[in-house]
Amino acid sequence: MMRIGYTMMTEQAGPRELVTHVVGAERAGFDFSVISDHFFPWLDSQGHAPYAWSVLGAAAQATTRIPLMTYVTCPTFRYHPAVIAQKAATVQLLSEGRFRLGLGSGENLNEHVVGAGWPAAHVRLEMFEEAVGIIRALFAGGHVSHHGTHFDVENAKIWDLPDAPPPIGIAASGDRSCEIAGRYGDLLIAVEPKRELVTSFEAQGGAGKPCVGQLPVSYGTDRAAAVARAHDQFRWALGGWPVNAELPGPAGFARATRFTRPEDVADAIPCGDDLDVFVDAVRPFADAGFTELALVQVGGDQQEPFLDWAEAKLLPALRAL
Repeated sequence: MMRIGYTMMTEQAGPRELVTHVVGAERAGFDFSVISDHFFPWLDSQGHAPYAWSVLGAAAQATTRIPLMTYVTCPTFRYHPAVIAQKAATVQLLSEGRFRLGLGSGENLNEHVVGAGWPAAHVRLEMFEEAVGIIRALFAGGHVSHHGTHFDVENAKIWDLPDAPPPIGIAASGDRSCEIAGRYGDLLIAVEPKRELVTSFEAQGGAGKPCVGQLPVSYGTDRAAAVARAHDQFRWALGGWPVNAELPGPAGFARATRFTRPEDVADAIPCGDDLDVFVDAVRPFADAGFTELALVQVGGDQQEPFLDWAEAKLLPALRAL
C-alpha cells in the first residue's frame, strides 16, 4: 500500500498556520508529512515563505505520531552542509526519531539571495554530492575536517547527535541525480511519476529503498473556484524542473506562465471533489513504483476543508487502490 503524506507548503501559509495544518494532518490520519524550504514563494499570489526549520521545531513539539521531512533543503548555497547536519540532528532529537532529511540541488529562486551566483547544472550537482558527503560524515560522529573543491569544514562535530541519524532523501530528476541518490540516499525524492527515475535509482544502489513523490491537488466543492485557485497559485508547476530551477524570482515565474490557461492547469492538477479524478491522478505514481506520495492542497486558507475531506473520503479511497 502506498503511504500518503501531507505537505506543509511554506509558500502559501505563515508559520503558525503551518503548525496547525500538520496537527490537522496527523489527526486526519496522513502517514507522513513534508515541508518545503523556501526563501521566496513561486508567485506573489502565494504570499509566504517562513523559515522551514523553525516550523519543524514547533511541529515536532505539537505532534506525536506523524513523521516530518524536508522536501527539500538545498545544502550548497543558503546553508553550509555542516549547519544542515547540525539542525537535522536537532530536529531528529526534538521529534524523537520522526525526521527525514530531504536534500536537493536547489532552485535559483531561493538560493540567489546570498549572492553566490547560480552555476551550471553540472556544477551544482558536483557541489551537491560533496555537500551530502559532508553531512554523512558528520552524522557518523566524531570530528570532521574537509577541504574539497567547493566546501571547507574545520574540526566540526555534532555534539547532540541522535542514536539513529535522520535518513537522507535525495531529490532526482535525471540519471546523474539518480546516481547520487543511489550512492548516498536512504530514499528517492521526485515530483514526476517517471518509472525511469525509480529504475535508475534502484540500479545504482537504491533497490528496496522508499521512493517518495509529490502531487499538487486543489480540493473544493466548487470546481470552478478550485481550478481558478490552482491557476492563480500553482501554474508555475507546469514549467518542469529544468525551467523551475533557473528562474530567479516570482516575477520571472509570472512572466513565464502568463500564457498558461486555467484548463491547462486543470489537466495537470486534480481540481474539485470528484474522488475518481483524485485517485486517477495518484495512480501513475503507484504504477511507476513510488512507495510514498505527499499531497499538496493548493491554497493556504483551504487546508481545513481539505483535511476534513481527506479524512472522511480521500484517504480511504486511496488506500483502497
